[in-house]
Amino acid sequence: MKSLPVAIYARVSSDQQTDAHTIASQLSALRARVAVDGFPLPDELQFIDEGYSGATLVRPGLERLRDLIAAGGVERLYVHSPDRLARKYAYQVLLMDEFQRAGVAVIFLNRELGRSPEDELLLQVQGMVAEYERAKILERSRRGKRHAAHAGVVSVLCGAPYGYHYISKQRGGGTARFEIVEQEARVVRQVFTWVGRERVSIGEVCRRLQQAGEPRRDGKTTWDRSVVWGMLKNPAYKGTAGFGKTRVGALKTPLRAQRGRPLQPRRPYALEDMPREEWILVPVPAIIEAELYDLVQEQLAENRRRARQGQRGARYLLQGLLVCKVCGYAYYGKAISPSSRKGHPRAYAYYRCLGTDAYRFGGQRICPNTQVRTDLVEVAVWDEVCRLLEHPQRLAQEYQRRQHAPRRGSQWETPESLRAQSHKLRQGIARLIDSYAEGVIAKEEFEPRITKMKQKVISLEDRLQQLADEAAQQRDLRLIISQLEDFVAKVRGGLASADWRTRREIIRALVRRVEIDQQHVSVVFRVPPTSMNSGPDSGILPDCRRGALPRAIALKIRTTREVSSSGQDVAGSCAIGQPQERSHNGKEAIPSDHCTLCRAGRSAD
Repeated sequence: MKSLPVAIYARVSSDQQTDAHTIASQLSALRARVAVDGFPLPDELQFIDEGYSGATLVRPGLERLRDLIAAGGVERLYVHSPDRLARKYAYQVLLMDEFQRAGVAVIFLNRELGRSPEDELLLQVQGMVAEYERAKILERSRRGKRHAAHAGVVSVLCGAPYGYHYISKQRGGGTARFEIVEQEARVVRQVFTWVGRERVSIGEVCRRLQQAGEPRRDGKTTWDRSVVWGMLKNPAYKGTAGFGKTRVGALKTPLRAQRGRPLQPRRPYALEDMPREEWILVPVPAIIEAELYDLVQEQLAENRRRARQGQRGARYLLQGLLVCKVCGYAYYGKAISPSSRKGHPRAYAYYRCLGTDAYRFGGQRICPNTQVRTDLVEVAVWDEVCRLLEHPQRLAQEYQRRQHAPRRGSQWETPESLRAQSHKLRQGIARLIDSYAEGVIAKEEFEPRITKMKQKVISLEDRLQQLADEAAQQRDLRLIISQLEDFVAKVRGGLASADWRTRREIIRALVRRVEIDQQHVSVVFRVPPTSMNSGPDSGILPDCRRGALPRAIALKIRTTREVSSSGQDVAGSCAIGQPQERSHNGKEAIPSDHCTLCRAGRSAD
């Protein structure tokens, strides 16, 4: 068998295709072609994007493939067809040019890619036809749904809200419709009555629902204010459901991935709200009277006018970057109330974990993490950013340390050996299932044995993923080290005189997230590989795009917090013994050098 490093790439666009496992046909054809050509195909060189649109280049599998090709780790790439790479002709040309400049031979299964002008023309025509086909499908779907909505067809609606059950065309005899779920409709009527007749707040509605133990559609009894607000604003309950309430807009680059979601979105767009005047109303069965609905809207408008409007926009330096390492929820800025201040002014606030707010989770907090003072953690993070910019060679030292660090697990453990063990276990599982089906072994003997074997397979797969992550970290470091110097030169000059807004933009450009646990604060940096264009005088750096994704180094800032009985910070001390500057009354302390790079606690994202 040949030893040339080859890779395959497969993609499907929709979640329905993912659920139907249609990507399996692509993978089967690709693996068969690689086997016919006589090349080995390890698992780490199989790049798959399930449920990601071809209209964007920001896809996890494609990102890892491009990084590996840039590092020289692939010499031949197999793809089912050009539209699996991208649905846009310009993106296809960009990727093909990038791969060919790296010396990678791209093999399409639906046609052989030659080097003659006719072959190049055919590839370009295929790309333009794929882009035209996608645009035509989207436009026909949009116009068809809009026409059906004007005709009052319920099937154009994306789903039934709380209180209704959607009956599809197949189950409804050719006509889709909404049916009222009486148990849920009773809750809807009660909520509208509380707000419209008794004039209670949305928070009070949530408390009453939780006290009564009223279940949501998913069975939980925890009601969030946003859920109740969406219910009160939905016109479907008065008999007219809205179609076209949102439209597709430009996708904004996120600061960090949301809890439980990938950093790269599956769709290259964002949804924007449309004015009510542009909605198309579709008749559905009414749960409440139109007069009650209008009364609720008036009450909500009155509440909005009388509400105390707080300061909006950017208030905290690390806003949107702080993440709790215990529960995974975000930290948010919370000012000190007048009663907590006891009449004394405070120049700081607190960052607080969402998981510690009991009212968000049915009266029970889910996270034991503590809040941190804004001034202390902001100074610490800014010092780490300045230290990185002043000494970029720290990344090179980190790379050398990892190169010589002992590997976790057995020294004989390789991806090939782990895959071989996993393959043997899967064969054993298949034989065990056949034995049980033929009656050779009893159920009491079959169940514990197959459970144990499946656990071993999962353990091997986890170890394989760890080895793949370690290899990816090494590649990331090699890319970062060569790209940091240019970035540092753009911002080093104005660090000392940077104002609050400039500091915030520099932090958001360099830091992917700040993780907080009960003992440490971890700053996870991201280093953009592309040039950063900024004004000559402002010194403000925009967020990077593709380079802001999975290239990061985590540097530990070890700080401890001593909390008095009243809940206020009494002193801050650095866990690695850095000096402190205390105030004259000895009650508050701000570290003079918050922390240096913790040599024992460095880790990679």
